[in-house]
Amino acid sequence: MPVSFSTSAVFHRFLPFLAVLGSVTALGIGTSWAKHWLFPAVGAQGTTALRVGFSALLVLLLWRPWRWHLSRADAKSVVLYGAALGGMNLMFYMSLRTLPFGLAVAIEFAGPLAVAIWSSRRAVDFVWVLLAIAGLGLLLPLGLNGSMLDPVGVAYALGAAVFWALYIVFGKRAGHLHAGHSVSLGLLVAALVVVPVGVAHAGAALLSPSLLLIGVAVAAVSSAVPISLEMMALKRLPKEAFGIMISMEPAVAALVAMVLLGEHLSAVQWLAIGCIMAASMGSALTARAPAAPGAAPQPA
Repeated sequence: MPVSFSTSAVFHRFLPFLAVLGSVTALGIGTSWAKHWLFPAVGAQGTTALRVGFSALLVLLLWRPWRWHLSRADAKSVVLYGAALGGMNLMFYMSLRTLPFGLAVAIEFAGPLAVAIWSSRRAVDFVWVLLAIAGLGLLLPLGLNGSMLDPVGVAYALGAAVFWALYIVFGKRAGHLHAGHSVSLGLLVAALVVVPVGVAHAGAALLSPSLLLIGVAVAAVSSAVPISLEMMALKRLPKEAFGIMISMEPAVAALVAMVLLGEHLSAVQWLAIGCIMAASMGSALTARAPAAPGAAPQPA
């Protein structure tokens, strides 16, 4: 009996995976645009203000969170979640001043990896810990490997990793809220955290019409599009599969930066990214709890 083949069925089967790939690619493109067009004009602080500020406006208009009730306890969780989100974005963009995009993302992944492995004592999880340590050891300027990475940039990337871990922890507390509700209010809090920093640094330069247009484009491509695609994928994928897919981000970021920014990495740096990705994928694959790396939408 001939096997029936439906192009539509195949497309719908692979749609969640395409959504995750589209999310990490859009995030890489938007961040590369920000580094190329906005950094020279308003610095990392001003870039963060434009990106997060316009992201908050776009997501607020999309979800209109004022339609939902918010208890006092939930409001506290959202404030902590949003503050961590703002700190993570600021630290990450500060790291991009001196670090290649792909390497900054790889170092930042230490945050969700630490959260995923922290509560586990299974032997297999120590394999992922060792892989992550090996990857970070190849990147961090410890004086052991001849790394030329800027120590200040690495410190900012590690700071972003800490804030990403806090973002996941606080995000779980608000996890019972509708995703559009928590994400939109969280971005609003994040904007209240980083916009004053950007204004203090860049001042009136942030009001340039051309930069405002670029800021809107960056916010749409690096926030609104990824968040929407990830929410679509999370509805159709197991958390573990989503965590494995989102672990592609360091490699995708490095490839996008190579094409758009001309940032070429050495073989050792690619090996480091591979180790960190393998640790993230392995942790997601073997996780018992739903909190795999990247299980929360990646907001950076």
